[in-house]
Amino acid sequence: MTVYLDHNATAPVRPEARDAVMAALQAVGNPSSVHGPGRTARARVEAARTVIAKKICARAEDLVFTSGGTEANNLGLKAGIAAGAKRVIVSTIEHDAVGAAAQALGVPCEVWPVLSTGQADLDWLKERLQRAETEGETPILFALMAANNETGVIQPYSQAGRMIREAGHLYHIDAVQMLGKAGFDFAGSFAHFAAFSSHKLGGPQGVGALAVACEAGVEAQLIGGGQEKNRRAGTENVAGIAGFGAAVSVAGGQEELSQIKSLRDDLQARLKAGAPQITIWGEAAERLDNTLCLSAPGWASEIQVIALDLNGFAVSAGSACSSGKVRKSKVLEAMGAATGDAESALRISLGWTTTRDDIEAFANAWLNEYDRVRPRAAV
Repeated sequence: MTVYLDHNATAPVRPEARDAVMAALQAVGNPSSVHGPGRTARARVEAARTVIAKKICARAEDLVFTSGGTEANNLGLKAGIAAGAKRVIVSTIEHDAVGAAAQALGVPCEVWPVLSTGQADLDWLKERLQRAETEGETPILFALMAANNETGVIQPYSQAGRMIREAGHLYHIDAVQMLGKAGFDFAGSFAHFAAFSSHKLGGPQGVGALAVACEAGVEAQLIGGGQEKNRRAGTENVAGIAGFGAAVSVAGGQEELSQIKSLRDDLQARLKAGAPQITIWGEAAERLDNTLCLSAPGWASEIQVIALDLNGFAVSAGSACSSGKVRKSKVLEAMGAATGDAESALRISLGWTTTRDDIEAFANAWLNEYDRVRPRAAV
């Protein structure tokens, strides 16, 4: 059986989420219908909305359900433009759901650099905000992810948010990797918008949500019914939403996160001891407890992924790509990594199914493969 260590791409569905999905699928009713079955379906949607909103310190009425994190990010960015933003600034480490979407908004797009630690440069932000004030440039829409999907580095999103808010600008957070893996306080983030996804924490694929600050607005991008308070047309995915809520209700407990962190730290120590030449990305910064990103110069990412797959381990070279191809990490390049390091990056992401036996087996397999290729690798 494959040992699955790619939770940042998608996490195995939790039993609680599976049961909630099945219960909803076995029922009938459109949540917009006023009869009994419709009201039951509506109750499932609103119960999940309440659970998720409580988890992120938001009001239930400020949560808009979407088809996933990509749609939620797009909806938030477009809402910022609709609110009057004449320019968008995104960090250099954003997922394409934000980075590529920002390029297509029809307004000038700038990049926000990160430090070698992988964290957004707050000094740069301070200077940019000062320049915007001097030039009378307002509002600008800023976008920063809460935690990076490749390195796991947690961003200073609350500090940035306070600065952006106080300067009178708009702020969007991609919190897709944060929910269920670390605490996230929407109110304390100072964001106008924040995007979330179900399948990153053990819920079903195909469902996400956008949190919207009470003073911010959202214009529906799909034309149809008045679902989600006229913010997202289309019949709600009742089964997916129910599973999303169930996953959120059990994910991210202190015991679970502590166990995952212990396994991640032990794996990191084992690999560094056996291969001291490797680089651990984001090691000097606060990271998600489940994520380990490393580079082994001379051993290409694609070759590592294939070799480990043949040994029964599912890991990735970074962000999941729709083409299924392994690409050089733009995140590591933004952190100042040399070409060889960016081309040899491997991401191991743990989760609720990971065991100590999994970690031991993976460490043995990776080190054995590394010893086999090391004579041809750059040391």
